[in-house]
Amino acid sequence: MKMAKIILSKEFKVGKTDDRLFGSFVEHMGSTVYNGIFDPEHEKADENGFRTDVLDLVKKLNLSVIRYPGGNFVSGFNWEDSVGPVEKRPVRLDLAWKAVEPNTFGLNEFMNWMQKIPSEPIMTVNLGMRGIDSARNLLEYCNFSGGSFYSDLRRSHGVDRPYGIKIWCLGNEMDGSWQIGAKTAAEYGRIASETGKVMKLLDPDIELVAAGSSTIRMKSYPEWDKEVLMHTYDVADYISLHHYIDRCSSFGEIGDGPFLDTDKKIYLNTKEYLARTIYVEQQIKDIIAVCDYVQALKRSKKIMYLSFDEWNVVAAKKHPGPEHKNWKTGYPIDCGAHTMEDALAFASMMMAIIRRADRVKIACQSLLVNTGPLIVAKKDGIAWANTIFYPFMHISMYGRGIVLNCLTDAPEYETKEFGPVPVLDSLAVYNEEKGELSVFAVNRNSETLYLHIDLRDFGKVDVLEHITMRHDNLDAANTENTPFEVTPRMENATKVDSGHTESLLPPYSWNVIRFKCSRSL
Repeated sequence: MKMAKIILSKEFKVGKTDDRLFGSFVEHMGSTVYNGIFDPEHEKADENGFRTDVLDLVKKLNLSVIRYPGGNFVSGFNWEDSVGPVEKRPVRLDLAWKAVEPNTFGLNEFMNWMQKIPSEPIMTVNLGMRGIDSARNLLEYCNFSGGSFYSDLRRSHGVDRPYGIKIWCLGNEMDGSWQIGAKTAAEYGRIASETGKVMKLLDPDIELVAAGSSTIRMKSYPEWDKEVLMHTYDVADYISLHHYIDRCSSFGEIGDGPFLDTDKKIYLNTKEYLARTIYVEQQIKDIIAVCDYVQALKRSKKIMYLSFDEWNVVAAKKHPGPEHKNWKTGYPIDCGAHTMEDALAFASMMMAIIRRADRVKIACQSLLVNTGPLIVAKKDGIAWANTIFYPFMHISMYGRGIVLNCLTDAPEYETKEFGPVPVLDSLAVYNEEKGELSVFAVNRNSETLYLHIDLRDFGKVDVLEHITMRHDNLDAANTENTPFEVTPRMENATKVDSGHTESLLPPYSWNVIRFKCSRSL
C-alpha cells in the first residue's frame, strides 16, 4: 500500500476564502435557461415558470454568486429586450449560439429566481456590439434608486427597490475570433477603461472585472492580459481567467480558440487526464505575475485580484436527448454526462483555484444547468445531480475559511506532459468560527492510499466525518434512469490519536475528512 503524509499548522496560512469563490454561471446557451431553470409547462414549475426540482438542487450547492447572462451570448444581447411586459418583448436571433431568443426569461426574471436561492448576481455588460452608453443605462436601471429615466423604468416594471448589483464584468472573451465584436487588446482595453470609468461615476461602490485571455491556448496569451491591464489597471478590480480541462492529448497546442478540432483528439488515459489541473495552477501563477508586472510598471500600490469566472472539465460523454437544432429555443448544447473520472478532475480543478485564495477572489463554475452542468434537467422529466455536483457541494459547504498550506510528501507517477505527478491532490481549510478543519483529497492512484496527517498544532482533534465518493467503473455516470449511480457515502476510514490521523483513501476517490479542533488559529 502506498503512503502519503500531510503536515498542517496554524501558522501555514495562504489566505482567507472569499465567499464569491463558490459561484456558478447561467448563460442563455442551449437549454440552460429555457427547459432548464425556466420551463412554465413542466409539472414542477412554480407560478413564475421556475422549475422547483432544479431550484431544490441549486440550493444544496450553497452558491454565493451566479454570473449572468453570458458568456458569448452577451456580446449580441440588448438588455432592454429582456425587461418590461413579457408580451411586448421582441423575439431576437442569438448569433452566438444560433438560437431564437424569445426574451420570456430576462433580467428581472433572473433576479427574481436569484432571490429564491438566494444568491448574489455578477452582471456582464455587452462590449461586443454595444458599449459605454448601454452599460451606463443598464447600471442605472439596476442600481439607481429612482428619479431618473432608467431607474423609473425599472420601477414601472414592478421593481421599486434597486438591485444593488456589486460585481460587473466588462464584456466576455473579447480576444476570441468567435466573439461578436472581437477586439484587439488595445481596442478592448480602451473601451473597457472608458466604460468602467463611466460606470464608477454612476456607482462608485461597484467592482469591475476586466476580460483576460479566453484560454491559455491563445497565441496572444498572456500578452493580451498585460496590454488590457495597462489600460484598465486603475479602474478594474479583477482580471478574468477562463479554463476548461478536456482529455485531448494535444491540449498544450497553441491555436485560435478554446478547443481544437475534435478529429485531432487522442483521448488520454486516466492518470494523464487527472494531472491536467497543473495547467490551471500554472495559469494562475502566470496571470498573477502579469498583474504584478503591470503594478510595478505603473508604480501602483493597488493589488489586482483574479476572477476565475468560467471553469469546468469537459465531459467526453453526453446525456441522451434531442440533438441541437439551429434557430430554435431551448435545444441542448454540450449536455455532458460527467463520469466518476470527470468528478476527480473537477475536484482537483476546484481545489487548485481555492488553494490560491490569496489572489483568486471570484470563481464561477460553467455552467449550472444542462450545459457542462452540475445539474441536468430533462424536459418533461426529472432533474438530477451530475457527478461533479458533489465535490462542488462539499467544498462549498466545508471549504470556507482559512486556506492552509499543505506540506505534503506523497508517491508520484510519471506523465508525458508534466513528468512526475503526486498521487495525492489535497486542500485544507480551517473554519475558525466553527473550530472545524476540512481536508479534501483526491487519490489519483489505482490502489488504496494510506494518508497520515500531522495535526498536533491544533490541540485536541476529533473526527467529525469521512465522506468518500468512488465507483468501481470510472466511466460510470448519473443518468435519468440511474440518477444516484455515483454518489458520496460516509466511511469509517479515519482514526485520530494524539494529533496524528490515519486515513485510507480508496482507489481513484474523492474524500472529505472533517475534524473538530480545540485550538483556534
